[in-house]
Amino acid sequence: MTTSTDNIAFIGGGNMASAIIGGLLKNGLRPSQIQVIEPWAEQREKLAAQFGIEALSAAAPALAAASLVVWAVKPQTFKEAAQQTRDYTASALHLSVAAGIRSDSIAGWLGSERLVRAMPNTPALVGKGMTALFAREAVSSAERTLVENVIKTTGDYLWLHEESQLDAVTALSGSGPAYVFYFIEAMLQAGLAMGLTREQAHKLAVATFVGASELANASSEPPEVLRARVTSKGGTTYAAITSMEQDQVKPLFIKAMQAARLRAAELGDEFGAN
Repeated sequence: MTTSTDNIAFIGGGNMASAIIGGLLKNGLRPSQIQVIEPWAEQREKLAAQFGIEALSAAAPALAAASLVVWAVKPQTFKEAAQQTRDYTASALHLSVAAGIRSDSIAGWLGSERLVRAMPNTPALVGKGMTALFAREAVSSAERTLVENVIKTTGDYLWLHEESQLDAVTALSGSGPAYVFYFIEAMLQAGLAMGLTREQAHKLAVATFVGASELANASSEPPEVLRARVTSKGGTTYAAITSMEQDQVKPLFIKAMQAARLRAAELGDEFGAN
């Protein structure tokens, strides 16, 4: 776990930063060990009220005390934020949760090779996140462990050997919660159309995703086998799956994720130039 000597700074104080901060505090880090640079006054006030942490409007010399700097900024603002901060963070390990921006660009902006890129997702807000990680060669084993200890306060993690895989991760799990919410929306609308109340349909749809995910996680069998077990030929599930197959729902869904992967790569090209 992080220790009494670890000071962590966050550049950007939005939802993902809040998820990590909340996890760190629950696991023993003190508010005095956390700094946040957040330009929006309303968000600074929210962070101070929620976590009791110091939130500043701009980079300051106090950042030099941070052993880890977490970059939770939008891709289009990363370069400017890095230029404002790099003079104070030369000795820190850097962890980026910004989508698309490649480590070559970040390392150039910060003047540091000690960098880990991460692709988390929003279930981190409730401690059920999934984060993929990629470390540059200069990151030590101990620094990898520090990153793991930070990330696992928000859920599970997975190390990647190739940075290019992060674009696929962005499409699969980074954007993935939105796909789940999209299907829950559809199930809710169908439930309403078939005579259920909104509360009934919502509870049934959400519980079904939670239960099916837990079953898939606990089972050693692939999802196609689990699906086949509840798809008796001629039955109700068979009718639904047949309808989706006829409408090519699966290939269209795969196409949508390819679009997300492409956009992640475009972000790196668009905002990542040195």
